[in-house]
Amino acid sequence: MGIEQDVYPAATVLVVDDTPDNLMLMTDLLKDRYRVKAANSGEAALRVLQSNPLPDLILLDIMMPGLSGHDVARQLQKDPRTRQIPIIFLTALASMENEIQGLELGAVDYITKPISPPLVLARVQTQLKIKAAADFLRDQNDFLEQEVQRRTREVMAIQDVTIQAMASLAETRDNETGNHIRRTQHYVKLLAELLRDHPRFSQFLNDDSIRQLFRSAPLHDIGKIGIADHILLKPGRFTPEEFEIMKTHTTLGRDAIQRAEDQLGLSVDFLRMAKEIAYSHQEKWDGSGYPQGLAGEEIPMSARLMAVADVYDALISRRVYKAGMPHEQAVEIIRQGRAIHFDPDVCDVFLANAEQFHVIAERFADSDQDMARLADLQRTSQKP
Repeated sequence: MGIEQDVYPAATVLVVDDTPDNLMLMTDLLKDRYRVKAANSGEAALRVLQSNPLPDLILLDIMMPGLSGHDVARQLQKDPRTRQIPIIFLTALASMENEIQGLELGAVDYITKPISPPLVLARVQTQLKIKAAADFLRDQNDFLEQEVQRRTREVMAIQDVTIQAMASLAETRDNETGNHIRRTQHYVKLLAELLRDHPRFSQFLNDDSIRQLFRSAPLHDIGKIGIADHILLKPGRFTPEEFEIMKTHTTLGRDAIQRAEDQLGLSVDFLRMAKEIAYSHQEKWDGSGYPQGLAGEEIPMSARLMAVADVYDALISRRVYKAGMPHEQAVEIIRQGRAIHFDPDVCDVFLANAEQFHVIAERFADSDQDMARLADLQRTSQKP
């Protein structure tokens, strides 16, 4: 029975042998089925393998002057370009030890001389079929990995757009600008990066959690959507009753995000962190904050970072009803709030790197157009 029709047409086989007669024999045997390249030494074989396209299979003599077949195999295993090319050793060395050595060097098969042409053709075809299958699986895996990465990027982009849309919705009714959202987002990220190696924070802060903090921060005041205009946009001090209503924005924000998560039907990391920030960023280290009166480590870490970011930005930002405070004065107020309003370690890191926060503030400074928009909001809210 003849060998079945080849399922791997137009494959390239590199034959390496220092004997011209052997090279001619192998070339004549293979040329009707495959493209054949020949090399008469190990050194010549490596030169051939430096260029593309690479062969699909190598028939490699072992006993050669200079670089032996074993030497060539070792070189091919070191190079990621050639590591996947199957090698069949051709040799007169027929001992089990020689075969084991060849296989340990990465060979897929071992043919002894003098060769049997039908056996050579059958084994070449078998190894090419195996390589074709392996290449297919490798290509499929690469495709699937790229597809997973693409879809992950799409999902994250959708999440980011959703967050920005929700934050922008809150901005249209708030007495703060969209740049407040961007500034606090970058403050929180900087604080997290500065604290990631701190003993109290290292187990929580890593690339992923910092990324989630950055994405979640814009939702810290999302609950203000639920506050009536005459309170939210009031230019003066709140009455005690108005302040109690204003304080509910933390709960309104947490509940709004929770409803969004419930509709998804699954727990999402960035929404969990967004809920923490929205609900607890007004808590104070000494327990005098709201809505729960949490103290110290009871306050979620994400909210403790946001507390510093939010207060600093509120102090330095101009509003239609107040001028922005100088950076140095704002820093001093943050200092005075250490271990009272703020986590002392978070406060210390802020104080030690205050100029970096100043740079962020200047980078995302409010424009005159921002302030004009806020003035319009104020006038609209005061109309009967």
